[in-house]
Amino acid sequence: MATNRTFTMIKPDAVENGHIGNILKMIIDNGFKIVAMKYTKLSEERAGAFYEVHKERPFYGDLVSFMTSGTIVAAILEKEDAVASFRTLIGATNPADADEGTIRNLYATSIDANAVHGSDSDENAEIEGNFHFSSEEQF
Repeated sequence: MATNRTFTMIKPDAVENGHIGNILKMIIDNGFKIVAMKYTKLSEERAGAFYEVHKERPFYGDLVSFMTSGTIVAAILEKEDAVASFRTLIGATNPADADEGTIRNLYATSIDANAVHGSDSDENAEIEGNFHFSSEEQF
């Protein structure tokens, strides 16, 4: 069953390139409500734990290094069918394959520096949101 919440991170590349405002505007303009948000920097330990599912993959080390290279914006978003709606808004992981007008089409620079993370399932949205926000921080 689809839920009404998803999790996102604006990644270090998009933060560094000054795209926070434009990305948040796209999110809001597409009917999402931001219910929790913070500007933070992941430690190597926290990034490693977040991406633990990829630990055995060859890109794991580079991913952790990239995600700790600068600040991020973590957020929990709310909208009907939030996960699927947000995945459509952000576009394909590889910005070269992302539909015109999607966040990654507009703001990503490569498959690795792809501007935003979006949960891929309702279950992961809950896990990822809980990872970044305590129950006191969520509304």
